[in-house]
Amino acid sequence: MNADSSGKSTDFIIRPAQFPDDLPAILSVAEQTWAPTYQSILSAEQIAYMYQEIYDPSALEKQASEGQQFLLLLHNQKPAGFAAYSRQKEATVFKLNKIYVLPSCQGHGFGYQLIKAVEDAAKRAGGTTLLLNVNRHNPAKAFYENCGYTVAYEEDIPIGPYFMNDYVMQKELEVSFD
Repeated sequence: MNADSSGKSTDFIIRPAQFPDDLPAILSVAEQTWAPTYQSILSAEQIAYMYQEIYDPSALEKQASEGQQFLLLLHNQKPAGFAAYSRQKEATVFKLNKIYVLPSCQGHGFGYQLIKAVEDAAKRAGGTTLLLNVNRHNPAKAFYENCGYTVAYEEDIPIGPYFMNDYVMQKELEVSFD
């Protein structure tokens, strides 16, 4: 594994995911990250229900067809993470819908690289604000804060018989004049 001076891995690429070809890679990462991410926050029943609603292959394909852009992170040419984002009703506002990195690959800077790739893509598309939702009990909130996101407000989103109790976080994107 190559590393930069901070010890972070440099053997990775981030590229747009292609549907349906990259669907197995996204599903593989989702299957390995979903339960570990939420098992201390949500009931097993809610985890299973939400996973089926969000990560059923047809649901993912529908999300992509409705405008979510998926990015796939490959580490040593193997799927290690992914992110999805979309433009919101306000043309300059984007939302980070999903970001997951395999537990075995966490701590190598991949999450930061994925969120940076989403921020850069949003800026290229005219975005000035990036929003995301994070469960109010998810330790990932600290990661987002370290990436420059702040809590804008709280919201409780119904999903079937359950609720997602989230913070909505946001970051104003710096406009670059390259």
